[in-house]
Amino acid sequence: MTSTSSSSASHRPVAPRPRSRLSRTRRTQFSIWGALQSIISVGILMATLFTFWTPANLFSDQLFDQMITAWEGNQGQTYPTATPLPAPRIGIVAGHMGFDPGSVCEDGLQEADVNRVIAALVQQKLTDAGYQVDLLNEFDDRLQGYQALALVSIHNDSCSYVNDDATGFKVAAASASAYPEKAIRLQSCLADRYATITGMRYHANTVTNDMTYYHAFDEIHSQTTAAIIETGFLYLDREILTTNPNLVAEGVVAGILCYIRNESAPALQSAP
Repeated sequence: MTSTSSSSASHRPVAPRPRSRLSRTRRTQFSIWGALQSIISVGILMATLFTFWTPANLFSDQLFDQMITAWEGNQGQTYPTATPLPAPRIGIVAGHMGFDPGSVCEDGLQEADVNRVIAALVQQKLTDAGYQVDLLNEFDDRLQGYQALALVSIHNDSCSYVNDDATGFKVAAASASAYPEKAIRLQSCLADRYATITGMRYHANTVTNDMTYYHAFDEIHSQTTAAIIETGFLYLDREILTTNPNLVAEGVVAGILCYIRNESAPALQSAP
């Protein structure tokens, strides 16, 4: 009985010991570390190889010569360039030019001549600033449906003595405009910049219907912002108008650019 029991016990299968969590964790860490070592080793190897890859090693002499030859062959080749956009357009009317003399002084000085000199200077200054500028006659076929960023007509007032207050300039915005607020802003810009540069005062209380309802306002495109300026009185303001037209033109140009560049300008104030 005793021997039989011992024999049975010696052949009884022994259950395997369960693996501990610590053992599994160590094996997992070992596997991850091994993978990282492999990646780092490959990276070091690739970096080492790239340090030795210069153009002379990467390409054969024959292939390199072929690339140089192809590059030299394309040196004379031209490529299409973008067509530049046309310069923004501005219209300047020289008052009475091509029609009549306008106001005439006793010594023969004609308003049309004074207007033309100032208008031509304005055209040149705006052209130098990068704009396409049309110098227009008083009654010009081009005014029909004329489209531009702005149109300004340049005139001057009477050469006869009125009173001691008949000095200064005046501006009127186009009455027929699709955007009257733009015309008012052009008027404000002209009045502010012209007064600042020339030192002349704004003579708003003598603006006439001929200015407010100027014929060109009805001829040009309704979306063209327009105004008319009388840069002075030919009697009391004759000196600045005839001896310093460049300053007068600078005042007009500054007013136009104020409008086009959307610069600020104070609201108009009527003269006393």
